[in-house]
Amino acid sequence: MDLDPVSSNADSYRVVFENARVRVLEYQDTPGHRTTPHRHPDSVMVTLSSFQRRLATDGREIDVELAAGEARWLPAQEHWGENTGRTPTHTLFVELKDGDAAASSGTLGPA
Repeated sequence: MDLDPVSSNADSYRVVFENARVRVLEYQDTPGHRTTPHRHPDSVMVTLSSFQRRLATDGREIDVELAAGEARWLPAQEHWGENTGRTPTHTLFVELKDGDAAASSGTLGPA
């Protein structure tokens, strides 16, 4: 089973940037929407809207409420989620890839 969220939940996730070090995903949904199980590597999540959702992994469920403009560290995980609120969810995920920071070019500016 393909657990890449861009493949398994193509209606909600899209790649907005990718290079050898990171992949940036945009996620959007509407109230009541539920994802299928998928996996994220270590990531930073930035909320672009305020929302409520239920997240489930390993038989455990948790309800969260997040405000717009938050940045949170997320360790690698497999889960599914459901928008349990009354507002759309809009977030960015900056997924980290394995890599050696010393291998970067050291130049400033866009790649």
